Amino acid sequence: MSASTETTIALNEGVTEALSREAATARSAGEPEWMRERRVHAFDVYARTPMPTRRLEEWRYTDLGEKLDLASLSLGTRSEVADDPSAWPAGVRATMEEDWDAAAHVVLIDGTVVHVDLDEALAGKGVVVTSLRDAVNDEETWEDAKQYLATQAVKPERGKFAALNCALYLDGVYVYVPRGVHVDLPVRVTRWISTSAAAHFDRALILAGETSKVTYIDEVLSDDLDTHTFASNAIEVIAKDGASVQFVQMQRLGRNVFAHSQQRTLAHRDATANTLNVALGATTSRVDLNAQMLGPGSSSEMLGLYFGDGDQHFDHNTSQDHVSPHAFSDLLYKGALDGDAKAVFRGIIRVHPKAQQSDAYQTNRNLLLSETASADTLPNLEIAADDVKCSHGATVGQLDEESLFYLMSRGIPQEKAERLVVMGFLGEILLKVSLGGVIEKITREIERKLAHV
Repeated sequence: MSASTETTIALNEGVTEALSREAATARSAGEPEWMRERRVHAFDVYARTPMPTRRLEEWRYTDLGEKLDLASLSLGTRSEVADDPSAWPAGVRATMEEDWDAAAHVVLIDGTVVHVDLDEALAGKGVVVTSLRDAVNDEETWEDAKQYLATQAVKPERGKFAALNCALYLDGVYVYVPRGVHVDLPVRVTRWISTSAAAHFDRALILAGETSKVTYIDEVLSDDLDTHTFASNAIEVIAKDGASVQFVQMQRLGRNVFAHSQQRTLAHRDATANTLNVALGATTSRVDLNAQMLGPGSSSEMLGLYFGDGDQHFDHNTSQDHVSPHAFSDLLYKGALDGDAKAVFRGIIRVHPKAQQSDAYQTNRNLLLSETASADTLPNLEIAADDVKCSHGATVGQLDEESLFYLMSRGIPQEKAERLVVMGFLGEILLKVSLGGVIEKITREIERKLAHV
């Protein structure tokens, strides 16, 4: 094989009959020219970017050669499901029936928005919640979409899969909250995957104007699928000066799914961009989360919770970028692992040279419930300023024998005592969340998993 042939292969890793430049062009049908150009550029970046390997620090403990088979996948197509709850999968209806009050609902099936509703009073104040595809095509919203979509947050140059998502996303959610408007109830998004042996791509763009406020709750779920399936989404959060955004993602996908979520929050002066990632489903789950503190007084609280069993593999790759001075970030990720489950956490706090008086913390704690479960945790600091407060820590341990003994000495059976200890360990995260319906759903799913421990 010649050197030129080897180079061609290397530059086209992951390019398949389904995941192709032609597919990116086809996705742009009906979209404005600038979006077609953006998709084609993104695919070209994807094609010339090498596939991540374990030689890279960010992928050291997740072998894509074993976990993801792109060549076996078709490209997910637009769903024809009607905007009618009776036509939706039972899992979608069940999930939405448990939702508490909301400012808006969005339903996506296989990456296609099939339903949107928005409180009329909020619409009257200029709040927009709509299909991302519609936002790109609507002249009233496309200027913001053109300015922010895949240009500042999850842009193609951030990595191979960021480029692939931009090139091939089918649809997504667009949220815009005007200056000074507070959306007191959450925007609730339900994303369902039903087609197996396919690659599904969607994304969300959340724009919060100056001093505005919004909460976005994203649930992605499916039944267990019979063959390997890829679910990719990208989340872009832009919090303008003084804005407050809370983003929550609950991943409850079925087995045989490789779930990849790429998230980036940009917090400007005095803005808050908080995140909660809950990983309970999928065979393999990867979250790439980057929080940028771009303005003085900006802050980000980053919470994560995961519970794995069987052969589940959870990989969380986080970064806290302090670009401006007088900013704050605090990360706490906790997980429990049973069976042969494995967790990977790699986090880094970066304090840029001019970001004096940064205040940043990072903690990852893991609880192993079996002898074959494992966790690798790699917290890091990269400090280029000299007037900062930064710390990081990580633990991997077994069930606390003293706590078990104490509970059992009070007459609590061992099985119930173990469940109480696990829930107490994870409860630190849940106590920080005050969102109606979210805690209940998470707790019930964890208890269901604990019933098999």
